Parts: sequence; structure tokens; C-alpha cells
Amino acid sequence: MRASKLIPNWLKHYRRQWLAGDSIAALVATMMLVPQALAYAALAGLPPHIGLYAGLLPLLGYAMFGSSSVLSVGPVAVLALMTASALTPLAAPGSAEYIAGAIILAALSGAFLFAMGLLGLGTLSNLLSHPVINGFVSGASILIIVGQIGPLFGIESDGDTALQLLVSTLMEIPNADPATAGLGVAATATLIGARLGLAPLLHKLGVSTSRAKLLSRLAPMLVVLIAIALTTLLHWEEQMAVVGAIPPGLPQLRIPEFDWNMTYRLLLPALIIALLGFVESLSIAHAIALRRGERLNADAELRGLGSANLFSALSGGFAVTGSFARTAINDEGGAMSPMSGVIAALLMALVLLFLTGLFSELPLCVLAATIIVAAASLIDARGFVHNWRYDRTDGVAMTGTLLGVLLFGVEAGIGLGIGLSFATLIWRTSRPHIAVVGRVPGTEQFRNVLRHTVKTQPDILFLRIDENLFFSNISAVEDRLLSELKRHPTIREMVLILSSVSRIDGTALERLQQVNRDLHERDIRLHLSEVKGPVLDRLGRSRFLEELTGRIFLSSYIAELALRRDRMSDEGPAPASPQNA
Repeated sequence: MRASKLIPNWLKHYRRQWLAGDSIAALVATMMLVPQALAYAALAGLPPHIGLYAGLLPLLGYAMFGSSSVLSVGPVAVLALMTASALTPLAAPGSAEYIAGAIILAALSGAFLFAMGLLGLGTLSNLLSHPVINGFVSGASILIIVGQIGPLFGIESDGDTALQLLVSTLMEIPNADPATAGLGVAATATLIGARLGLAPLLHKLGVSTSRAKLLSRLAPMLVVLIAIALTTLLHWEEQMAVVGAIPPGLPQLRIPEFDWNMTYRLLLPALIIALLGFVESLSIAHAIALRRGERLNADAELRGLGSANLFSALSGGFAVTGSFARTAINDEGGAMSPMSGVIAALLMALVLLFLTGLFSELPLCVLAATIIVAAASLIDARGFVHNWRYDRTDGVAMTGTLLGVLLFGVEAGIGLGIGLSFATLIWRTSRPHIAVVGRVPGTEQFRNVLRHTVKTQPDILFLRIDENLFFSNISAVEDRLLSELKRHPTIREMVLILSSVSRIDGTALERLQQVNRDLHERDIRLHLSEVKGPVLDRLGRSRFLEELTGRIFLSSYIAELALRRDRMSDEGPAPASPQNA
């Protein structure tokens, strides 16, 4: 393989004028990444430096294979929670075995993602519906918030579900440390105020809208630095828990040591983390790409995220994916290419080499405050309202996934979400929309009799089926046909309009043959119109067309003219061969 093939395509076409924007965006994103990396490592039950490791080489791994110009890859809250959920039953948080398990989990997730990218399985992004994803993320965010109330107030609580955690925390609130609770609440209030009001305030002071948003997103870093300064000056580390010593220096690259028993038990969690991380990351990158007029390659995204997780495992980090907040900052900061990620990795290397001592004095309650505010922004309240108004099945799927996470835990919640995704799909397709249609006067168009003023024939019934016909919905179609026969006792011709039908499976074909025979016994002929060519080809390979009592028409209008003429002449139609549609 030539060396030039190893160079990413974006780097071959890199323009010098992009460097300023990429550098500024990298600096701003790194200022946000550092406190988030520390916080999400704590959320995952890992030492803080593991979060910094996960924010270093994964940026380079994604830049080598990814297709988004602005996606910022690294630790995120939801995957940190899923890491903790997968590992807590296997080892004590923070132990050497636990850290090894986090590395194995990242390696497995990366291997799954990269292999799927090589196999061209980018369409797996459609495995989970967005309502289910939003329900899971919202539920996980609430679980994260509940879990961080303890560190925020300087108390210890336990529980496997959000309800158990909440009850345990409320019982321990009277034992909260006043200094820790005061600082934690103050940090939370400051971050909430900055998120809600800082950008409008800066805009009123003459700062541009984009710059005001950018500055407001840096509030967590400012709060962290202020907390570190106050802790150092006032020696708060003597009365409240702090991050503690962070090993300086770059991570050592080593191939993970696989404990095969643990590896086997982490296979399913790793696959779930890989799929969820990919879907979330792709949706973030796709939203930015649409606004920028760029195109994404889903398979390249799989390879990019896969290599990011493999690089994280090689450097001793944990599972990573694209971050919505840091990607937005990257975009607003003026990033033009993945070079911003490369520069951000270099800046993270400088932090690890020279600034780890600075963050050792950071109070854990301030870290909890940053996690709580970040997690709260992921709760999609508007999505719940929209889904319940627009489509109740989406609302049920979203709510069910959220409740599954809160009541039964992360793995059960995502499992329930996947089940609800397929259940929603089956429910919709098993209840096809079937409309009685008639001709709009003065036109050749046929429309739903319930929605338009149309002209119908007393002895001819037109039914439009708006779904593919297969084993799970053909019974519903039969039931509807029978109910329409009862409503229209005078009909002698039934026309099924199949313009929306792209496939008829074997079960549905057998039932259509039975419908044809039943109608014949009632002295009613069955006709088809607007049949698609591939469907007609498949029907031609069966006996259905030979047994069909009626005819196949190119259009509903032609069917109406022909059948009216037949009825008026009171003569049986001449045999006609099916026409290709």
C-alpha cells in the first residue's frame, strides 16, 4: 500500500486559510473538553486522568477515517453512564480490574464499529428510531442527575435504578456537608444562569450572537478555574473532597490485556454502546452537515468512530463518541476541517504534560455540578410533547424507553427501546391505511371519499391500499374488505388500487387468492389497478392472475370507464391479458 493512501482525503486538499479557524475552534473545544473529560471519567467510575486520555488519541483516530469536518469525538455523559452500568456488576469502581474492563469495553466497541464500517453497514443507523433514542438519552440524563446529587451535597447514596438512588439520596440529605453543599449549589446555579442568560446578556452588550453563544458555552471551564483558585487559596481541600493527584504525562500505548471471561460478559454491552454511540454521533454530525451543505458517509463514520474507540483503548481510555455540545462549539468556533480535532489533541497533550497539577484541587461537588447541568440539557421535553401530538406510537416508544431506563436500569432501558422500535414498526405496518376512493368530478383523479367531494358508482367499489401486503397485515386487509362489502351491498365490481404496494409476500398472495374466490361466490369480480411492474412480475409467477375473476387496469380512471361500459351493456367482459404496469 502506498503511503499516500494512508493520508486522509481532507488533508490532501487542506487549505492554509483554514488553519486560523481550525485553531480557534480547537482551543475553545479543548477548554470545554478538559472539565467534561474529568467529570465523565468520574461518572464512569474511573480515575480522572482516564477521561483526559479518552480526550486525546480518539480525536486523531476519528480524523484519520471520519467524514465530518466538525465532529468532536471524546467522552460523553451517556456512554460514561453505560460504561459504569456495564462494569459495576463485574468489579469495584476505580479498581485495576474495573479500569481494565473499561479499556476492553472501548476496544470491543471500536472493533464492532470498524468492522461494520468495512462491511458497509452504515444503514444500521436506522436500527433505532429517534423517539427511542431521545427517550433513552432523556432517561439516562435523569439517571445521571439523580446519581450526581450525592457528590453535589457531599453524601453517599446507592441504588441500581433512579428511584432507588433518589430515595437513598433523600434519606442522606440531612447528613450533607454544608461547605460542599454550598459550593455545589452555587456552582450549579452559576452554570444554569450562564446557560440561560449569559448569551442574551452578552448580545445586549454588543457581542455578536455567534460569539455570545460561544462564550456562554465556556462557562463550565470558568467555573472550574474559579473553584480551583478558591480551593487553593482557602484550603478547601481540607474539608471537602477534591479530584486529587492526576498522573502527569502522556498515556502509554499498549495493547489491552483481554480477560476472556470479562470480555465475553462485555460483548453485548459493547455492541449496545457501539450502536447507540454511532446513531447519536451520526445524528449530530448530520445536523451540522446539512446546515453546512456537506455530505456524510455513514460507513466512514463507522470507521472513524471505530478507530477513535480503538485508539482510546490503546491509550488507556474508555468508550467515546461524538459530543453534541463540543461539536456545536467546534462549529461556532469556525472549524473548517478535521484539523481542528488534530490541534485539539495537541492541546490535550499539553494539558497532560504540564497542567494536570492544576486540576488536582478541583472539588468533586463542582464536577458534579458540571455533569448535572450538562445532563439536564440533554432532556428533550419538547420532543415528548411533539411526539405525543404528532404520532402516539412514537410518544409511547419514547416514554416507554425513558421509564425503562429509570425503573429498570440502562441495559434494560435500551433493550426495551430496541423492542419498542420494532414493535412500533410492526404495529404500523400491521394496520395499513385503506381508503374508499372516488373520482373528483371533471378530473381523472381518485381521492378519499372522507376527505374530498368525489363521485362514486353504486355497483363499483374502489379501495386504495397504502401499504405493502405481507403476513402481519393481510388479515387486517381482509377484515376491511369484508366490512366494506357490508356497507356497500349493491356492488358487483371491487377494484383494489395498488399504487402504494411495492411487495406482496407469499402469505398475502394466498389470502388474496382466497378473497378472489370468496368474492366470486358472491357474484363480485375482483380487479386490480395501478399495479407496479415488479409486483406484477411476481404475480405473474403464480396462478393468481389466471384465477383472477376481473382484470388489471393501468389506472383507476380507465377501470371506471371500462367497468361502467360493461355494466351498461350488461355483457360479460372479454378475457384480457394482464398489462405491464
